[in-house]
Amino acid sequence: MDCHPVADSPEVLHNFLPFFRIFKDGRVEKFLQTPFIPPSDDPNAISGGVRSKDVFISPENKVGARLFLPRTIKADEKQKLPLLIYFHGGAFVIESAFSVQYHNYLSSLVAEANIIAVSVEYRLAPEHPMPACFNDSWTMINWVTSHAKTRQGPESWINNHADFTKVFFAGDSAGANITHNMAAKASQHSLGDGVKLLGLILMHPSFGNGQPHKLWELICPDLNGWDDPRLHPMAHRSLLSSLVCSKTLICISEKDSLRERGWLYYEALKNSGWEGELDFLEIEDEGHLFHLLNPNCDNAKILMKRLDSFLRA
Repeated sequence: MDCHPVADSPEVLHNFLPFFRIFKDGRVEKFLQTPFIPPSDDPNAISGGVRSKDVFISPENKVGARLFLPRTIKADEKQKLPLLIYFHGGAFVIESAFSVQYHNYLSSLVAEANIIAVSVEYRLAPEHPMPACFNDSWTMINWVTSHAKTRQGPESWINNHADFTKVFFAGDSAGANITHNMAAKASQHSLGDGVKLLGLILMHPSFGNGQPHKLWELICPDLNGWDDPRLHPMAHRSLLSSLVCSKTLICISEKDSLRERGWLYYEALKNSGWEGELDFLEIEDEGHLFHLLNPNCDNAKILMKRLDSFLRA
């Protein structure tokens, strides 16, 4: 998360390039936003291989998700698929489950791995400081898992097709941070009868940079020092050792500025006493979130194959 506060005019209060700036009158201007794309719930469409639709469980806060289902699954069939709950990246301040970048990537992953996915839309900082993103994500997880007991929840795709014994949390960058924090919370609070958190996928995880950072101070006003478990879980051995999932995949890239923090998380989890299966992948000659920026490159295909294998195993 490389950004620098630079005041470029008397009207600017905070300038965190390349993500956003805040004016003295309270206005927030954001950068690096990718366009939104609508879902496609046409079961007869030929292209894409995936159906998608949006749900909102808190319309006033725009908290919801985009759901993805392979087109090979008939709506009236009860075939059960592994369930992926995904948290998008964007430094906690930009991006969306509805952006073209994340829509396309989740569509590809769902088609490749033959899963059902719920891509979470959470509130962003600085307009909604932490813990809003964590609260919204936990609310969505509970909404999804509430379908497990009776299979009579509000969403038919989840009722009919989610295999709650094969639940995965995944995310990239800030979303990987949320992934870990949601798994830590799931280790303290039951996800419900019949729900098993099988695995975690952390891609290019954002766990700070090991030193004070003005952006974190701004977006997380209740930050409890630089060893706060939300920012630096590697300093909390008992938190890592108690994760309830059976396996974890950590993916980093050689030229990513966050590479070292991802490696430290891997080492901390490996040495914590956690008894799950730990998998690790480093891609050479690539930077942060290369698979989103260039999804058709050879290395993005290697990463996709590893995700497919992890979700099917």
